[in-house]
Amino acid sequence: MTDPHKPTPDSADESSLTDLPKTQEPRLWCGDGWTARVIKNEDDDGWAVAMIKDGEPEPALVGPWTMGRDKKNPKPLDVNAFNTLVKTAAEFVRRQEQQLHATLHQRITVTANASRITVSLDIVPDEDHPHALLSAHDETGELLAEVRVAPSFRLNRASAVTWAEGGFSKPAER
Repeated sequence: MTDPHKPTPDSADESSLTDLPKTQEPRLWCGDGWTARVIKNEDDDGWAVAMIKDGEPEPALVGPWTMGRDKKNPKPLDVNAFNTLVKTAAEFVRRQEQQLHATLHQRITVTANASRITVSLDIVPDEDHPHALLSAHDETGELLAEVRVAPSFRLNRASAVTWAEGGFSKPAER
């Protein structure tokens, strides 16, 4: 029989995650997976705040920070400012990830040879061997063709129709 007052291993793990110490200093706040650090702005006499996601070496976002009443020192961080900064930085990171995904994965649907074909270009940003996969699927999602192309291949309506009407042969390198 278990003691109802003794925490179970699962509940102990959950509470240890929420009980992590949060730093709340005037120029440094840590919590919710982020660190806000008020720093001297190198470009002028003002201050900036750097938002660093836990585990990342570089700030995800750096922005201006308000001067204090003495017009020399920065305004201290507080709970409302920190929460706003976390929300802003998380949204900024999410948008960057969406933009990167859109750049690396393109898709266009065209009509070629009297059929609707979806042509996709998926760029593989490998440091040693960067390349892209150009693929075509019919209306049912069946793979019609897939070829390896240069990551600089430009996917647009004209290139997709030309590739499909040409029998899906590997496009010439440009």
